[in-house]
Amino acid sequence: MPAHLGLIEACQLIQSKALDGKQYLQDCYNLANLLEPQLKAFVTRSTSDVLQKAMRPGPLSAIPVGIKDIISTKDLITTNGSVIYQNHLPKENAPIVEKLFNLGGVLFGKTVSTEFAYRKSGPTKNPWNHQHTPGGSSSGSAAAVAAGIVPLAIGTQTQGSIIRPAAFCGVVGFKPSFGILPIEGIFPFSGSLDHVGLFTRSVDDVAYAFDLLQHTSAQANDHVKPELDLYQELATNPNPRLAYLKTPFDHFISQEQALAIQHAISKLRSEGVIVDEIELPAFFWDSLHSMTTLMFYEAAVVHQHHVKEFKHLLSEHIQNLVTQGQAITTIEYANAKNAQSQLRQSVVPYLSQYDALLTIPANGEAPLGLISTGDPMFCSLWSFLGLPAITMPIAKSRNNLPLGLQLVGKMAQDQRLLQTAKTVQTICLFDLYQS
Repeated sequence: MPAHLGLIEACQLIQSKALDGKQYLQDCYNLANLLEPQLKAFVTRSTSDVLQKAMRPGPLSAIPVGIKDIISTKDLITTNGSVIYQNHLPKENAPIVEKLFNLGGVLFGKTVSTEFAYRKSGPTKNPWNHQHTPGGSSSGSAAAVAAGIVPLAIGTQTQGSIIRPAAFCGVVGFKPSFGILPIEGIFPFSGSLDHVGLFTRSVDDVAYAFDLLQHTSAQANDHVKPELDLYQELATNPNPRLAYLKTPFDHFISQEQALAIQHAISKLRSEGVIVDEIELPAFFWDSLHSMTTLMFYEAAVVHQHHVKEFKHLLSEHIQNLVTQGQAITTIEYANAKNAQSQLRQSVVPYLSQYDALLTIPANGEAPLGLISTGDPMFCSLWSFLGLPAITMPIAKSRNNLPLGLQLVGKMAQDQRLLQTAKTVQTICLFDLYQS
């Protein structure tokens, strides 16, 4: 079954001819047919015939990829999570999609996003319990990977839209440093904050996909090696130094999430990993109002014509977003941009002696119900600062839902963060499917 294959394993089996690529795609397609009536991770999917014809050589040959439905694809409609765009077929693929295609990846389907990647939820359910949210806004991407339908999915994050759903669905979610993966061709929320990121089921898998995407051109005729190189396994960071971050929001953390983190820290320390407790000055947390200023101001510019022409088709969430954004002055916006720039410099000394900050991705398990996708409070600062972040599952709650751990690295030191995450994952190894 495709659910048992991680990204690297599938790639190696396909390249070595031990697994037939067409059969693998068909297996994934069949699994989606089985699960989708309830899971609803996809807005639309490529047909079986299209999947078979889409195979091409490359290191990701025959690998089905879920693409968040705010990312332009010329072969499948891109609804942006809104009825306004329910029949919208872009003329071009987003550069991140072209990169995937040049690597041999196959567009499996468009994964559900909340409306314009904001608060109004889509129909996707959490694979572990359909009564709970999968998180958002990259709801379908996280759920599709967690359910085993695809080994790789692409999402976006403005506040917590990769890290939080990955944690809720028990997969690895990686938000690279701001600007490393191309954002062009993706419906904007806030250009100062929008990131592209990845979902897989292991740190090795996400590191492999990131490396390929980072070093591949979106230009159609550029050369990409047709065969999978002997995979250079992601090295661990042998002696990582971690800073366990205490935050002003810690009273919101569930007892189960707090115990899971403390258990993980104990295991890390028992293996010789240095884990210090630190706090950031209050001005970092106070600055989150500047993040809101950036987000609302920029979103109001994006959506002002929607409010003028399609107000009856918009949720109150988007309408309120525009109203609040239009009330922000250009001076307030400029001050927020300046605060963002200053804080990116101010955080450097606090990270200098550590390989990563250790914190939580969300305050606990996925909330009950599908109305809310959860609170991004434990992700927002890292999106504001543009720092790379990764989450991985470390435990299950009493309700059999995943609980995660988040690591945050230094700007543009994504590889170091991934190596540190590999070390942490190895020590805190937790198999959701066996536990």
